[in-house]
Amino acid sequence: MRPLVLPLISLFVLAGLAGAQAPSGNIFLGYSYDRAAVSNFRSFNTNGWEASVEGKLIPHLGIVADIDGHYGSALPLAFPVQPAGVCVPTCPPVSSTNFSEYHYLFGPRVSVSFGKVRPFAEALFGASHISGNNGFNSDTSFATAFGGGFDYKIVRPMAFRLEMDAVRTNFFSVAKVDFRPSSGIVFRF
Repeated sequence: MRPLVLPLISLFVLAGLAGAQAPSGNIFLGYSYDRAAVSNFRSFNTNGWEASVEGKLIPHLGIVADIDGHYGSALPLAFPVQPAGVCVPTCPPVSSTNFSEYHYLFGPRVSVSFGKVRPFAEALFGASHISGNNGFNSDTSFATAFGGGFDYKIVRPMAFRLEMDAVRTNFFSVAKVDFRPSSGIVFRF
């Protein structure tokens, strides 16, 4: 029993010292933009929000949970043409479809600090969901996001973040990649 006491005490002391070296994490809240394209609709701009929580495992490696929501509208690719002054009362009106798209992602983030700047790279995996009105069917897809950005420290617990991710989804059996730039405030804890 005695030969195990010293190694166990050493293990707990060294684990505590290693844990004290790593920052515990951060929370990000901000604005996000997405240029999206869905099978039978023209490309459209969406605006929304992004939020993430990062917990540090070791000083340069963290685990991230990231969610976002984007909202916009688009016209179908094929819609009736209305010649000027012809069939105004009989042609069906062209209506846009309102969309909402959500991503639920999780994965590793690698970062390193240089003074007030902390660049990072991430690889996130999870699910995406899209839905709309005017007869638009909803769909859920596996999603990946690869990208990175940087945090600029404003004051000790706060920083400003710029980030860009390439988000890949497969809605309605059509693969697409959207670029998602985001910016906002980071709260470090």
